[in-house]
Amino acid sequence: MSETTTKPIRAETGEELDALVEEHDLVLAEFYTKGCAKCNAIEPVLGNVARATDVVVVMINPVTDLSLVEEYDVTSVPALVLFEGGERVGHLTEGFQGTEELLEFIEEHADHGPTEMAADAD
Repeated sequence: MSETTTKPIRAETGEELDALVEEHDLVLAEFYTKGCAKCNAIEPVLGNVARATDVVVVMINPVTDLSLVEEYDVTSVPALVLFEGGERVGHLTEGFQGTEELLEFIEEHADHGPTEMAADAD
């Protein structure tokens, strides 16, 4: 397994997303659109999650690969999908979420939860 990153990765295609999901044990994907205020607001939170855990965070605009909209049931943005071991284990479409809420979401849906690497992720 590759080293995890400390900031969100930007992916352009479903193939790039698939490669990240295959390569890493825990991946949190955010589906966003340009100009979405909630998507912009959650970006620093995703950075916090990436720095505070061993979860690989990827951001992808489904407009660059429209097949992603149906494949990942993106009905609103930001949409967050959690993958563990290559499988989808969680889906969150409730708008803006803070760092603690995202950490709880990951903990709740992943078998082994995120590894806390920072004492305070906020």
